[in-house]
Amino acid sequence: MDMKLEVVVLPVSDVDRAKDFYTRQLGFRLDADFPIVDGYRIIQVTPPGSACSIIFGDGLTDARPGTVQGLHLIVSDIEQAHEELADRGVDVTGPFHDATGAFHQTGETGRVMGLHPQRASYGSFASFADPDGNRWFLQEITERLPGR
Repeated sequence: MDMKLEVVVLPVSDVDRAKDFYTRQLGFRLDADFPIVDGYRIIQVTPPGSACSIIFGDGLTDARPGTVQGLHLIVSDIEQAHEELADRGVDVTGPFHDATGAFHQTGETGRVMGLHPQRASYGSFASFADPDGNRWFLQEITERLPGR
C-alpha cells in the first residue's frame, strides 16, 4: 500500500501575515482560503513542484505558533535557491553542511558554513524561519539514493 504525505499543519499566530509570507515571499501556490465560520479558517499553500501542501489558519491546531522545526524543501541548486529567497526578502542562513558529512544536527551543532566539500547530494543545506519561527531547511539533492 502506498502512503503519501499530503499535508502538514503549521501553527501560526497571524493567518494573513503567514499567507503573505508563504505566497508572496516564498512563492508557494495558494490552493485555498476558506473562512468557514468565525474562529475557523483554512489556508492551504503548496511549494512549487511539491505534491505535499501546508495548511495553517484559525482553529486548526493547539500547537504553539513557531513550534514546527525541521521541515525540508528539496532543491537541485542550493546556491540558486538561497539567492532567490534572499531576493524575495527571506532571511536565509547558509549554505552550510554538517561537520560529519551527514544530515544536519540540531541547532547549529556541527554546522560548517559553505557547501559540502564534494558537493555531495543530500549534503548541503540552508535554513529560514517563517514570521512565527517555524523552521524550514533547504536541502540540495542532485541525485537520489536508489529506491527514492
